[in-house]
Amino acid sequence: QVQLVESGGGLVQAGDSLRLSCAASRRTFINYAMAWFRQAPGKEREFVAAVSAKTIPTYYADSVKGRFTISRGSAKNTVYLQMNSLKPEDTAVYYCAARPLPGAAQASNDYDYWGQGTQVTVSS
Repeated sequence: QVQLVESGGGLVQAGDSLRLSCAASRRTFINYAMAWFRQAPGKEREFVAAVSAKTIPTYYADSVKGRFTISRGSAKNTVYLQMNSLKPEDTAVYYCAARPLPGAAQASNDYDYWGQGTQVTVSS
């Protein structure tokens, strides 16, 4: 069974940084594009960032561009989301996702595998 396991969430203050990690249970994911989405209370799940199987290109939502960085680990079945200059509006449950294609996408329907989510709370 394929699993994605996120970690690294927590409670921080505005302006702080956090690094989220997502580890895939199978090495097959080195050929998969991976992404981060988030869902705030009462809102729909939204795209945050995505990375192709070959690490480039990467894509970002306008709301996080310049503050967040998505990257893959050396083993390629791990993806990170470095979040800097966090804002209260970044508060959400963050989900890792993977799709069995090398090219990244920005729609949640394009991803087949999902993690359980990790809570990020940014206080003002």
